[in-house]
Amino acid sequence: MNRISALVVARNEEERLPGCLASLAPADEIVVVLDRSMDGSAAIARAQAHRLLEGGWALEGERRNAGIEACTGDWILEVDADEQVPPALWAEIRRITASSPHAFHRVRIDNYVGQRLILGGWAGSFGTTLKPILFRRGAKRWRPQRVHPGLDWTGSEGERITAHGIHHALDRDISDMLRRLDRYSSAKAADMLAEGRIGSLPDNLRRFVSRFFKSLIGRGGWREGGWGVLLAFCTGLFPLLSHLKARLEPEKHRPG
Repeated sequence: MNRISALVVARNEEERLPGCLASLAPADEIVVVLDRSMDGSAAIARAQAHRLLEGGWALEGERRNAGIEACTGDWILEVDADEQVPPALWAEIRRITASSPHAFHRVRIDNYVGQRLILGGWAGSFGTTLKPILFRRGAKRWRPQRVHPGLDWTGSEGERITAHGIHHALDRDISDMLRRLDRYSSAKAADMLAEGRIGSLPDNLRRFVSRFFKSLIGRGGWREGGWGVLLAFCTGLFPLLSHLKARLEPEKHRPG
């Protein structure tokens, strides 16, 4: 039987880490990477995980790659501390990994704001309902970026796992969603400045409009009522706000 490593990369997640790790108990190995954590996350990881890697990484891609390299399983399931894997999904994962000839599979993500499951409207870099988080060891590598880094793959994509989804406690409430938008756009501004490509204001205004309507109409956000409008606004604003931070306040966001 193929061994599965569950990988969690986190920072200061003592509140949500216990539930996440408990949901990963069916894995053959649990690996936790803690990035500059100052709370009780390390003690929780030592009690529930098989391996703990602590350090400081400026780039999200680098710390995720460090975690992948620390895994020893044939397959890796990469989740975040605010995610939990239900038993029914584990059954699907075991079924897939037992016979799949492919390098990776996308898994359904059920995004919650507080206690509300929001199905429609996820688009762009602000949220997704499918993520390529189940993969063979050696098939996936993250690019060196701060937020939503790109991926390089070796091998083919297999069937999507959609019968059951990961429970993703994405935001606690509307204020938490807006704080996430602020964090994401600051990190994206730093990436843009590091790469020397901040784009133009007209292009990013067009992105705001196109992503707003893609979220609201194309991805079914209109079915969520006011929540869909809010999600579409954040989805469209992310690239525009990132551009404005890089353009108007480069001294605050330029990497040191």
